[in-house]
Amino acid sequence: MIYSILADLIIVLHFLFIAFVVAGAFLVLKWHWVIYIHIPAAIWGVLIEIEQWICPLTPLEVRLRMAAGESFYEGGFIAHYLVPIIYPPGLNRAMQISLAIFVIVVNVGVYGYYVWKRIRIKSQ
Repeated sequence: MIYSILADLIIVLHFLFIAFVVAGAFLVLKWHWVIYIHIPAAIWGVLIEIEQWICPLTPLEVRLRMAAGESFYEGGFIAHYLVPIIYPPGLNRAMQISLAIFVIVVNVGVYGYYVWKRIRIKSQ
């Protein structure tokens, strides 16, 4: 039972990390110190997507599922949990690159606004 609960917690953590990678720059607008956590997380998230690496949380969750006697899956977290929910059918390499570019554009846009806002405040 404990392994099953831990595996579920890993799924929640994994999802929260993905959400932070995509939208964490918005938190920087309120709490400036978040930038030191978000930029490395965003770089890691983009690299995972572009290079098609397996996030270390995925094998951990699979091992916990196996220890709990539950069935496990092949492939990564995104392919197993998120593709059926938020990605269109037939996810291909071009779509993965597009998603990575989307993450980059959102974050660069928010950080650009953040820098512009800080410069504006200092010049007043």
